[in-house]
Amino acid sequence: MDLGLTDKVAIVTGSSRGLGLAAALALAAEGCRVGLCARTAAQLETARQAVAAAAGDGHRVCAVQADVSRQSDVDSVVRTVADEFGGVDVLVNNVGTAAGGGLLDTPDAAWQAALDQTLFPAIRMSRAVVPHMAARGGGSIVVIASIWGREAGGRMTYNAVKAAEISLAKSLAQQLAPQHIRVNSVSPGSIVFEGGSWWKRQQADPAGMAEFVRREIPFGRFGRPEEVADVVTFLASSRASWITGASIVVDGGQSRSF
Repeated sequence: MDLGLTDKVAIVTGSSRGLGLAAALALAAEGCRVGLCARTAAQLETARQAVAAAAGDGHRVCAVQADVSRQSDVDSVVRTVADEFGGVDVLVNNVGTAAGGGLLDTPDAAWQAALDQTLFPAIRMSRAVVPHMAARGGGSIVVIASIWGREAGGRMTYNAVKAAEISLAKSLAQQLAPQHIRVNSVSPGSIVFEGGSWWKRQQADPAGMAEFVRREIPFGRFGRPEEVADVVTFLASSRASWITGASIVVDGGQSRSF
């Protein structure tokens, strides 16, 4: 199936590893010109080389060191990619983190950090790319949320910001449809990759994680970043032209909600 992504311009935030890198690799393999961004220069350069290999041409990849929790860095990423490639067609909002525990032992600073590092980057990046997408006749925004934005199960702060991202995507889908910009969220379950949170838990407690998988995931294994990236790439493409405002679950049957 031709996804119609050849020469489309995509920006993926948090694209130096994990789900962001997997999405960037998949989009590049489908013919997109890809803008990467991340905070750590060395990881970003490694990712740039990998995505350039997937694209078959280093000139089809642009990497910008940035912290997209800052408006100035958001503006820098979008401006650099748009100047390099002539516009923006696709945005994958992948950046996100959250810390804290229960209500009584999670201070306001942890709540604020969860908002600043997850929700506001999605808001600001979306706001920055919309004029570029509108000028090109439309586009696609994909927000990487979580099954814990749809039901209880994760860390409290993480649940809250991921639920907010799903709601944001739905609202933006309705607002931006007249400009032919589609907005969807993808809600992964437990995905493992080297250096990620589930990988670290596996290293620390292999028996406990094996029991978690047996109990919680019907397929009997963790998900892989590539399995999420394939869904992101489809949603970014013209083949998903009638899908907007959706929250697509990619979890191997882990979640319980309808």
